[in-house]
Amino acid sequence: MGSKNKGRTMIEVGADGVAVITIINPPVNSLSFDVLHSLKESYDEALRRDDVKAIVVAGANGKFSGGFDISSFGRIQDGKGQQPRSGYISVEVLTDTIEAARKPSVAAIDGLALGGGLEVAMVCHARISTPTAQLGLPELQLGLIPGFGGTQRLPRLVGLAKSLEMMLTSKAVKGEEALQLGLVDAVVSSQELVNTARRWALDILARRKPWVASLYKTDKIESLGEARQILNFARAQTRKRAPNLKHPLVCIDVIEEGIVNGPKPALMKEVEAFERLLKSDTSKSLIHVFFAQRGTSKVPGITDRGLVPRRVKKVAILGGGLMGSGIATALILSNYSVILKEVNEKFLETGIGRVKANLQSRVKKGIMTQEKFEKTISLLRGVLDFESFRDVDIVIEAVIENVSLKQQIFADLEKYCPPHCILASNTSTIDLNLIGKSTKSQDRIIGAHFFSPAHVMPLLEIVRTEHTSPQVIVDLLDIGKKIKKTPIVVGNCTGFAVNRMFFPYTQAGLFLVERGADVYQIDRVITKFGMPMGPFRLADLVGFGVAIATGSQFVENFPERTYKSMLIPIMQEDKRAGESTRKGFYLYDNKRKASPDLELKKYIEKARSISGVAVDPKLVKLSEKDIVEMIFFPVVNEACRVFAEGITVKAADLDIAAVMGMGFPAYRGGIMFWADSLGSKYIYSRLEEWSNLYGGFFKPCAFLAERAAKGAPLSAPVEIGKSKL
Repeated sequence: MGSKNKGRTMIEVGADGVAVITIINPPVNSLSFDVLHSLKESYDEALRRDDVKAIVVAGANGKFSGGFDISSFGRIQDGKGQQPRSGYISVEVLTDTIEAARKPSVAAIDGLALGGGLEVAMVCHARISTPTAQLGLPELQLGLIPGFGGTQRLPRLVGLAKSLEMMLTSKAVKGEEALQLGLVDAVVSSQELVNTARRWALDILARRKPWVASLYKTDKIESLGEARQILNFARAQTRKRAPNLKHPLVCIDVIEEGIVNGPKPALMKEVEAFERLLKSDTSKSLIHVFFAQRGTSKVPGITDRGLVPRRVKKVAILGGGLMGSGIATALILSNYSVILKEVNEKFLETGIGRVKANLQSRVKKGIMTQEKFEKTISLLRGVLDFESFRDVDIVIEAVIENVSLKQQIFADLEKYCPPHCILASNTSTIDLNLIGKSTKSQDRIIGAHFFSPAHVMPLLEIVRTEHTSPQVIVDLLDIGKKIKKTPIVVGNCTGFAVNRMFFPYTQAGLFLVERGADVYQIDRVITKFGMPMGPFRLADLVGFGVAIATGSQFVENFPERTYKSMLIPIMQEDKRAGESTRKGFYLYDNKRKASPDLELKKYIEKARSISGVAVDPKLVKLSEKDIVEMIFFPVVNEACRVFAEGITVKAADLDIAAVMGMGFPAYRGGIMFWADSLGSKYIYSRLEEWSNLYGGFFKPCAFLAERAAKGAPLSAPVEIGKSKL
């Protein structure tokens, strides 16, 4: 357990007889076991000392506590971490020592009190907060439930309906709202916080303020009948919203236990449920994604050189289409000054109109004030030439996927932009070396691949070539962070990480449909697995034009392993292009609601005869498990190639690419993590079997074969020397 800089608490006793116990564990004062043991020691000392009348609990450096230390969850799951005996923290430390103490305590909450942090605050006899502090119980995001009494105390402080909402959605509330809810007792400025808490604690002692043990508070809890109705409604909603997840239902059960059988026995029930969930696949997956997401910005050989990101004041974007306007929106929302260049007035007006519409929709939803709208849009300027490019720090090119056009643009940029300016392309398929071929600036050329809509989707693929300088990569990682994207650094290849890994997704679907499987059943099964949409609904959304253009890139570059179906081109010839034309694999009404189309049969029959294949009775009656495996194992196979070629630095980056770029369910841990839960041997044997029956599309790659032969996980690091980067 021991590390050099262990977390701890500190106790200081003032002349007023108040002991201030401060939690110290930078950066967010997380509650490692060291901190919790130290908290108990400080408490025991305060209770023993005759010069201490009352206690204030606070956090160092303007943060109360961000919650239980998540890295110790990981260690316990791997069997490496020591865990105190069951219920020790929740019952013996928090309930029997702090809440039951003969001396009153007040929590002084600044910055954040999340998860275990809020649970510690709730065992105090009162809570004082700053107006902007965030209070919440987000444990469900990690596949867990609150484990230090949160399921019992939060409902007693804010009522059943609000506490269910806070736990099931993991939404935090700010100090002001917490006061209205009864979660805190007063709101004061950071400067006044500790002194107000000290006075409050002495007031409780003098009985001028109420001395309340949250666990036994009953005035906010509904009658049993009413409570059961609220809980059952929450269960029904949860089953609908997250049919594949068990832990939200466990959370509701544990809350109910406290209402039916009393809070004290329910604390042990909560601990047992927590320990059980900690061993679950869901929790292991979500905790893996939590750390994987934070790890994407660490790139060996790049981010460990001590390079400092340069200051970026002005950004230029070329192209005001859907991507360009989305990128512009993301940048001005984070206070970057942006110039948007188009080829003529009409296109420019449309581009700026798109950015305005993106912001207006935030105003409509109430996320943005009109005043903030005016201020944000004033950061955007439209231009028709390169005159104002002389002092930009980065240019992001977002024009159509046309090689010679992009080459011309990059040659122009080299002429007009200052020598330090980063030249970035938002291409999703074209080789960056090709784009910058005729320039002398290859060290500052980089890919900045956003996903559509760019101001909403959380992923940014940063594409480096062998010429891109480390400084430019560090700069772009910093911009990514500032515009609230999760960046992954990838090597240069057709489709990069996300699109390349997922090109077999639609192709596997087409393969099955030509052999008699049902389009709508495939989409239903894949959605049930947890994807936002199946491969056919996705093709409709992207549009057949884009699908054919990107598809042809893969056919050209990976001919031996692409499945060539004419189904989409045949449909496109017949004026069907997907959702935009209201007809694709589905029919769409005015509200974009999709319904099956009986006419699809004739297109499928035509495509089948062009491919020269027959209906295969085995593939017509596939089980759900088989559908999932036939669609996703080719994706896993391609992900293995991307990893083996060194396109991504680590397997966990592919997990984040799948979760944030394609909506792969986070509770399955991402594509490689999920594959490892099934085992390399199993995946290899299935692909091998299908490739013998159906050909090269399913053929397992050398890396997968090698790992399967050793029974090794797919995510284990690749030996350097074999890797290209």
